[in-house]
Amino acid sequence: MNADIRLEVRGQISEASNATFFCVDSVSGKEYVYKPVRGERPLWDFLDQTLTGREIAASELDKLLNWNLIPLTQWIFDGPFGEGMIQEWIPEIDTDRPVNLFSPNSVPPEWINVLQGQTQDGDLVVLAHADSEPLKKLALFDAVANNADRKAGHVLAVSTERFFGIDHGVCFHEENKLRTVIWGWAGTPIAAELIVNLKTCASVLEDDYEPIDMWLSPPESAALRARLENLITTELYPLPSPHWPAIPWPVF
Repeated sequence: MNADIRLEVRGQISEASNATFFCVDSVSGKEYVYKPVRGERPLWDFLDQTLTGREIAASELDKLLNWNLIPLTQWIFDGPFGEGMIQEWIPEIDTDRPVNLFSPNSVPPEWINVLQGQTQDGDLVVLAHADSEPLKKLALFDAVANNADRKAGHVLAVSTERFFGIDHGVCFHEENKLRTVIWGWAGTPIAAELIVNLKTCASVLEDDYEPIDMWLSPPESAALRARLENLITTELYPLPSPHWPAIPWPVF
């Protein structure tokens, strides 16, 4: 939580579901995404005015796992539209996107096909993602956080092997709601070094862990720990649930 940041709004991100602003800190000149609590739209399955806090919880989970998948994320009390979440602005390199849509014969070699569908014009398209270690970590992170909305546009590439995950406002529900475009490793073994990271995280979370628990309800905190233990026990990436849509829509 940072009291030294003074945000100046430079624009609004119009395609975002909740009020989201591009801002510059007048003190440091750093660029941020700002999501005020008062700009959240209510959802039927998530508690009101908790989405921005879940972004903080996701960032704290990333720190525990030591995976560096989420841009610097902080809480601000005196933003232009009140308290909320701010996150370092990440300029994306579009050509290095690790998740994308292709025609059936143009999927890059060694990429993993996730889904085939049709456009409104009837053209076949394939949703595919890169077979990369950073993306494997992000897929596992989403399983731990129970991310209900990992769209392709929520994976930002800064190089061919460096990605950031953004938009974690609909994570940590107590029910299984995992919905993602990164299904390429479903049902396959989790790497041993990632299991070690999960165990370290679980050991810290054994008792109350305020940096995460303060943003979640008690059932959600308990479910987080249960998901971790399940992944540690099975040592497998989860499979899509038959009771919940597996792919977010739209995928971008």
